[in-house]
Amino acid sequence: MSETAFRAELQYQTAISIAKNLLGQGLLTEEEYAVIDTKLVADFEPTLGTLLAENGLIK
Repeated sequence: MSETAFRAELQYQTAISIAKNLLGQGLLTEEEYAVIDTKLVADFEPTLGTLLAENGLIK
């Protein structure tokens, strides 16, 4: 994995973790979370994050 890909993955995982936390606290709706996730995937283009999310391996 290149340094650029690693940084993108790290930034995506950090941002999605924050969004999941907000969702868990009831501060985001499922719809808002979905919009945020879509935007983060488009912005960071993570390789592993999207694979894990699609297979339900991360919560």
